[in-house]
Amino acid sequence: MDTKEIFSAVGNFGFPMVLSWYLLLRMEQRLDRLTTCLNELSKAIISNHKEGQ
Repeated sequence: MDTKEIFSAVGNFGFPMVLSWYLLLRMEQRLDRLTTCLNELSKAIISNHKEGQ
């Protein structure tokens, strides 16, 4: 997204709406990475627990 589109969106929708949209997109990417890491951690814990028995 280039600067003209951003300023146009701010003019049309308002700053709070555009800022919320931007932060939501950034947060979504981080949540996806966090979900992946938690799934890997869960698998490692289950695997480690099975080996200990």
